[in-house]
Amino acid sequence: MLRWLRQQLGFDPPHQSDTRTVYVANRFPQHGHYIPQRFADNRIISSKYTIWNFVPKNLFEQFRRIANFYFLIIFLVQLMIDTPTSPVTSGLPLFFVITVTAIKQGYEDWLRHKADNEVNGAPVFVVRSGSLVQTRSKNIRVGDIVRVAKDETFPADLVLLSSERCDGTCHITTTSLDGETNLKTHYSVAETAVCQSVSQLETLQAVVECQQPEADLYRFVGRMTVTHHGEDVVRPLGPENLLLRGARLKNTKEIFGVAVYTGMESKMALNYKCKSQKRSAVEKSMNTFLIIYLGILLLEAVLSTILKYAWQAEDKWDEPFYNQKTDQEKNSSPILKFISDFLAFLVLYNFIIPISLYVTVEMQKFLGSFFIGWDLDLYHKESDQKAQVNTSDLNEELGQVEYVFTDKTGTLTENEMQFRECSINGIKYREVNGKLVPEGRTDDSPDGSAPNLDGEELLFFQAVSLCHTVQISYDQPDCLSGAGDPFCHVNGFSANEMEYYASSPDEKALVEAAKRIGVAFTGIRGDTMEIKTFGKAEKYKLLHVLEFDANRRRMSVILETPAGGKVLFTKGAESSVLPFATSGEIEKTRIHIDEFALRGLRTLVVACRHFIPEDYVEVERILNSARTALQQREERLQQAFGEIEKNLKVLGATGVEDKLQEKVQETIEALRLAGIKVWVLTGDKHETAVSVSLSCGHFHRTMNILELLQQRSDNECAEQLRRLARRIKEDHVIQHGLVVDGASLSLALREHEKLFMEVSKKCSAVLCCRMAPLQKAKVVRLLKTSPEKPITLAVGDGANDVSMIQEAHVGIGIMGKEGRQAVRNSDYAIARFRFLAKLLLVHGHFYYIRIATLVQYFFYKNVCFITPQFLYQFFCLFSQQTLYDSVYLTLYNICFTSLPILVYSLFEQLVHPHVLQSKPVLYRDISRNSLLSVRTFLYWTLLGFCHAFVFFFGSYILMGEDTSLLGNGQMFGNWTFGTLVFTVMVITVTLKLALETHFWTWMNHFVTWGSIAFYFIFSLFYGGIIWPFLHTQDMYFVFVQLLSSGSAWFAIILIVATCLFPDVVKKVFYRHLRPTSTQKSQSLSAPQAKALSCVESLCCYQHGQSGCSRLVGLLEQMSGRCPPAGDRCESSGRSNRSWADGDNFYSNDRSVLTLSPIEVAHC
Repeated sequence: MLRWLRQQLGFDPPHQSDTRTVYVANRFPQHGHYIPQRFADNRIISSKYTIWNFVPKNLFEQFRRIANFYFLIIFLVQLMIDTPTSPVTSGLPLFFVITVTAIKQGYEDWLRHKADNEVNGAPVFVVRSGSLVQTRSKNIRVGDIVRVAKDETFPADLVLLSSERCDGTCHITTTSLDGETNLKTHYSVAETAVCQSVSQLETLQAVVECQQPEADLYRFVGRMTVTHHGEDVVRPLGPENLLLRGARLKNTKEIFGVAVYTGMESKMALNYKCKSQKRSAVEKSMNTFLIIYLGILLLEAVLSTILKYAWQAEDKWDEPFYNQKTDQEKNSSPILKFISDFLAFLVLYNFIIPISLYVTVEMQKFLGSFFIGWDLDLYHKESDQKAQVNTSDLNEELGQVEYVFTDKTGTLTENEMQFRECSINGIKYREVNGKLVPEGRTDDSPDGSAPNLDGEELLFFQAVSLCHTVQISYDQPDCLSGAGDPFCHVNGFSANEMEYYASSPDEKALVEAAKRIGVAFTGIRGDTMEIKTFGKAEKYKLLHVLEFDANRRRMSVILETPAGGKVLFTKGAESSVLPFATSGEIEKTRIHIDEFALRGLRTLVVACRHFIPEDYVEVERILNSARTALQQREERLQQAFGEIEKNLKVLGATGVEDKLQEKVQETIEALRLAGIKVWVLTGDKHETAVSVSLSCGHFHRTMNILELLQQRSDNECAEQLRRLARRIKEDHVIQHGLVVDGASLSLALREHEKLFMEVSKKCSAVLCCRMAPLQKAKVVRLLKTSPEKPITLAVGDGANDVSMIQEAHVGIGIMGKEGRQAVRNSDYAIARFRFLAKLLLVHGHFYYIRIATLVQYFFYKNVCFITPQFLYQFFCLFSQQTLYDSVYLTLYNICFTSLPILVYSLFEQLVHPHVLQSKPVLYRDISRNSLLSVRTFLYWTLLGFCHAFVFFFGSYILMGEDTSLLGNGQMFGNWTFGTLVFTVMVITVTLKLALETHFWTWMNHFVTWGSIAFYFIFSLFYGGIIWPFLHTQDMYFVFVQLLSSGSAWFAIILIVATCLFPDVVKKVFYRHLRPTSTQKSQSLSAPQAKALSCVESLCCYQHGQSGCSRLVGLLEQMSGRCPPAGDRCESSGRSNRSWADGDNFYSNDRSVLTLSPIEVAHC
């Protein structure tokens, strides 16, 4: 316990050296004085509180809020000195606010604890005491030997010891870590690869020495010392030996590994950012407003104190006959008396700072967050997942987003590639029901089937089936054993029992397509590859593999055919293959590739080269010379590959679609129309990322794509950035997109951050590829901390996205196929990317408008509340006499005016949800915190002061100097006057909110009219009965007497009308003469907008009428809602876009659907 405390306090750090020594199976040396190193346990912690620090940490965070801290000070002042009001008036609301907020935040953190416990309690198998023991993930210790089965994720960072394969290799996917879906091969050292059983592992004597934990996913330096036959054998360890937590085992039955990094020291966890308290822009504005109101409060208190002493300068007012001073008062210090009076006025006016604002905001956020989970439009039926809210503190931030940073793999795409088309020998083909059909024909040809493959087509698909690094998994375990026929499936298994695993999703899609068409790759054993061509087996000898690299952008294999010939098959990007081709249909293939690319397909060119024996001897010599070189091996290999991959014959090209999630393109276009810039941050390769960006609409075909790639020095990077800046400045016509890779980004952020920001901000879309997880967070932080301070949102689905999700103002987790790390660490979680449009454009819009009005209204009604109290001091010689009864002081914010604004903030809708989705441009009306601007703040504040003056002086003029008597013959008194002011105030502020309400529900009616009725009923009971537990009852029968006066009723009606009439005039004036785009859209907010009007908003584009306009016009003419002309778009001053009859168009959708960029100004 003492050691743990020392570690927590930082006096005894767990790591004392730069390396760690891990004894496999925790077999520590028996001789000498060995002191074991201390390592972290295997628990993952994403929660913010513990049972021990919840109270102090939560109180610290809550008292960071100005209002809470202020009311704590006021409460202490009330306890220490004699003040006009009871300490209960401040202490009770403060306690209520703190308690409600603590319960809410505690509940949210409990949900995070629950999610952590699911991960930490997952069952795992470890080798202990010579047997395989099942335990929980959190119990894994550094040095434990862990068994992981196929398709399971690694529970800690493991050094691979052995697998069920004889060579000790295994295959994994790191999709949840770096976004790459390709299969990676990892290796064990030869001395441990033979330990494939628990009994063999029990006898293993080995020690791992490695670096201390670091966040770099691709770096690992260590060595393993294995005691083999009494001798120590030392083997180096690198990244290829380390299995990272969060990665998944594929195509391998089981592996054994030793845990070297556990829990929060694993590389996955180190790429998490420390979870910090996020605060919304609205909350920051609230704090600013509170400071201003605190200044007003201090000014009023100082002014009142000074005026009191100025008034008391005359003897007759200093000590009137009815209020003689005591000896203690006469002998007290003037300075202390001044301070005491100042504090008393501070307490008297303290209600201008609305403490109940915070509790109302907390309740609004907490209750409002349920609407996201209840929204059926955000429910994904296929996976049975609904949207969830992990942090309700940021609801309104969804309406202020200016930048969206999104992952690619699993977020924009489904991680599924589909073969669509190909070009063979200058002829385009497509796949229809597993058959290859030439362009212009269908599979229902007269003979009922597609023709068999001819020579060129067969050679093309043989190249596709052989030029790859695909591996196969079989359902039958016999085929995976080391012995027996490696192609046993040929005689016994159907093709459907094979499962392909590829280093590239494109390769897998192409091999699967070739299999469907009839040329199936059926396995590889040693240096022999086998394919089945329409059932006939053929074996090729694999002679050489010319691996893919980013510079060549192609890969090749050299094979020996069954006939004994030597052939080279090559596939790669168009720009990397066609320049080296000398025969085949080169130009036709190039045209077809352009057509494929325009449809958003990922393209590859397939080519071949046949060697005569003399040529192949030279190829062998060149390759062997390059591969055995000790100096400049990489450069010599590049030269050798270039010599071999020439004089190619083009066989054709392929078009593969990276299956996007549904409505991704429409969602990105809607976000762009809403004024939100989208950045794609991915760990994937440059070519893949650009292709997906084009297909999902992130990059348009008309965009000028700028590149900042493969920069090797600061000077080179700076010069390229300057060139891009000049290019953007000189070209004013087209939009620009920027592509930058991780290495170049590191250089740009090191010395040229300002220049990089200048270039990127002028681009409509930015794509960052080959990004490490922490680099994603750095990019988000770069934009977040720029001078404009934009609101950022990050969305991702894997552990590699956690850092940017936590760094952004708002983090969205996608419930995808990459685990739950992103979801657990996010603020909100949705099942599909397309749900982001409604989350921002509808929910974000509503949340922001509701809470912005709530904040302004609270300040307004408190100004109305306290200003008459200040004015009253001028009529009572600044004696600190209260205008209102203390019960009214306490209940004004808690009961009389709290429910209407709470219900308003839960249900208000300025515009119909369907209109908000169909007109994303309305999102711009609330951007940059526009509803909490200085201008709006001054309007509500001045309105509060004006209404307060009308309340006080209206009541004073109408009743104060009037000789009218009450019903019992008495004249108006002090408490009657105060009650009249309070009654007018409650009615006016409630009706003011009613004027601001656009969406009325039965609850709005109930709380609006119910609050006024409750005030009258409560006042009648409070003043009409003598309550025995009250020491004084100044209000006894006051309210009843007030209501018995006809002149009082006249004053109430007249003052309320005087206050609200200018508001009504202003609203009518602005709505008709200077309407905002939101007010224009409110005409579409009726229920019929759901059926017709939103279709119109979808169809009004740049240069004419849409394809659906005739249908809309006909329907609206039949319903009598528009003139027969049917050209509303022209009459309203909007330009439209024309479509030919044959063009595609989208209908019956709630998001903006476009086929090309739309000019926002015309929408």
